[in-house]
Amino acid sequence: MGSSVMMAFALMLIIEGILPFVAPTAWRETFLRLASMADGQIRFIGLSSMLLGLVLLFVFN
Repeated sequence: MGSSVMMAFALMLIIEGILPFVAPTAWRETFLRLASMADGQIRFIGLSSMLLGLVLLFVFN
């Protein structure tokens, strides 16, 4: 199980790094927009992301 967790973490880092590598300006603008959002909006985005991840885990597992 530890190996799977580390592989998932490595894959997450690779995926997270694609946008700043390919389009740093768009990445910066996106985070500037996120920084100006209200806490509730950011929490909703985080919750939606977690729920989508859970659904994908159940579908592809």
